[in-house]
Amino acid sequence: MSFQAYLDNVELQTGKTPNDFIALATAKGFGSGSKTAEIVSWLKQDHSLGHGHAMAMAHVIKNGAKISAKHVKSGTTHSDDSDVLRLDGIKSKEA
Repeated sequence: MSFQAYLDNVELQTGKTPNDFIALATAKGFGSGSKTAEIVSWLKQDHSLGHGHAMAMAHVIKNGAKISAKHVKSGTTHSDDSDVLRLDGIKSKEA
């Protein structure tokens, strides 16, 4: 599953876009300097995310939309189309 697919699945499960989670995390005091484990714990407890989905969202909360180019168009299971993730939701893709 691509990184973007993880984010899209979180949105389908929760109704919240990655940008929504970034705003919620910021309001709780989480950001780039926060410990990943603390963010993951919050996402699991308060938003019922599984570990993999919480890890993906924690990465976005800490690092923004940019990801490593390692899997971009790699043809593997984890291949993404771009090294920049779409954070404004599934509907933005459809537009």
